[in-house]
Amino acid sequence: MSQHFDLIAIGGGSGGLAVAEKAAQFGLSVAIVEAGKLGGTCVNAGCVPKKVMWYAAQLAEAVADAPDFGVRAQSDGLDWGKLVAGRNRYIANINDYWDGYAERLGITRIEGYGRFVDARTIAVGDTHYSADHIVIATGGRPIVPRLPGHELGITSDGFFALEERPQRVAIIGGGYIGVELAGLLRAFGTEITMVALEDRVLWLFDPLISETLAENMQADGIRMHLEFEVSGLEKNAEGISLVEKSGQRLTGFDQVIWAVGRAPNTRDLDLEAAGIEVQPNGMIPTDAFQNTNVPGIYAIGDITGRDPLTPVAIAAGRRLAERLFKDKPDLKLDYENIPTVVFAHPPIGKVGLTEPEARERYGDTLTIYETSFTPMRYALNEHGPKTAMKLVCAGPEEKVVGIHLIGDGVDEMLQGFAVALKMGATKADLDDTVPIHPCSAEELVTLKVPVRSPGGQ
Repeated sequence: MSQHFDLIAIGGGSGGLAVAEKAAQFGLSVAIVEAGKLGGTCVNAGCVPKKVMWYAAQLAEAVADAPDFGVRAQSDGLDWGKLVAGRNRYIANINDYWDGYAERLGITRIEGYGRFVDARTIAVGDTHYSADHIVIATGGRPIVPRLPGHELGITSDGFFALEERPQRVAIIGGGYIGVELAGLLRAFGTEITMVALEDRVLWLFDPLISETLAENMQADGIRMHLEFEVSGLEKNAEGISLVEKSGQRLTGFDQVIWAVGRAPNTRDLDLEAAGIEVQPNGMIPTDAFQNTNVPGIYAIGDITGRDPLTPVAIAAGRRLAERLFKDKPDLKLDYENIPTVVFAHPPIGKVGLTEPEARERYGDTLTIYETSFTPMRYALNEHGPKTAMKLVCAGPEEKVVGIHLIGDGVDEMLQGFAVALKMGATKADLDDTVPIHPCSAEELVTLKVPVRSPGGQ
């Protein structure tokens, strides 16, 4: 006999916890199936540990800059072990919170890996569980290409398991994970070489952001090899080598990090037993309400192929629970204009359309405003990373359809501007806002002369 629940969430990460929490608060019987620690990738091997280390990197950079401002500061190096120990304690506290919170809500914790038996039943080990509603929220895993010597490299998971700071690192991949790890390791003093298959880093971001980021990274001493197709890894007396398809070799690394993307954790779910449609890449297609092709089975988070962001999975999960159990049949997440931040050095933020995307949608009706400058934070330093900003505006009313930022503090300033864009703000609305001076954010409400306009001026 199987145990029955109103809802089962397969996956105890951001999305699974969000839908389970809401359903339990509404008085439903709820279970979460999770083999690891609650919190998923974000808490245990992603956003949270990364951000703790990013703050440490920011402090290291501040110490290096301090003497130019007359502050007598001197670094005695990094205690990697102390940083990692503190980071792990912080994460453990979050794990403990979720364990206790789930227990207080009456959520049943089922430890192990779930697989479908039929459209209403899953198995965890030899035990069966059934539910009226089953939510798949199993997240993703780092991709490691099956190339010769691939096992010589580690993934982001391996990075968070490092017991000491590597001295020379090659990062394969110019996406957000590669960029973030490159920045914080470089701030700690590691020599970094980045290789990417594409012709620019963060190729899905606006060109202004990609170009400014590359300039800042190179100024920090990060070596970059773009349009570099890795054909394998080798190890010799000098260390680990990257072999390019043409035969070129980059050598002498004591660590190589694969950062070439993530794949959905769906291949071991036996989806076919429930008749669930799955794409060749493992993604589970859903409609706008997170429904799969099987009634009563839903998918949220990274496995749907939509924005792979923690707040997106949380928002989708909460809305799904309210739709199912609080008589809100039309409630769904709006996937348009979702803001995101990359914790590079300095950070990057964007919301809305890039300039190329906007041209595809709006044609030759765009007005583009840009600025690039060195912020006051580096006024007394000999060098400092550039800040760059772009407003993408559409139509004669100059509706703001894209905001793209790179620079100190943009991770915090974007949230408020994202609200304005979501509400349909125009350039005139920004112009009518009194700026806060002196700060970098004021540039977004004081841009006057477009760099590109419908008239070609």
